[in-house]
Amino acid sequence: MLKATGMVRRIDSLGRIVIPKEIRRKLGFDTSESFEIFVNDQEQVVLSKYRPGCIFCGDVESELIDNTCKSCIAGLYAKIK
Repeated sequence: MLKATGMVRRIDSLGRIVIPKEIRRKLGFDTSESFEIFVNDQEQVVLSKYRPGCIFCGDVESELIDNTCKSCIAGLYAKIK
């Protein structure tokens, strides 16, 4: 469900849009964070905090070592033996 904020922003000549400070503060966005940009089936732009996942299984919950979760590392190591 979408909630109107009453805020309208224009795209600048470089294609940038400023996310208003009030929205960043409410959602806990820090200026140093990375985001992923998606377009859903209704052609709406969706911003999501970037959460890197395992390059093999896509798991975003586990701790990563060189972009690989411990479970996949163990599986790869087992196949080598």
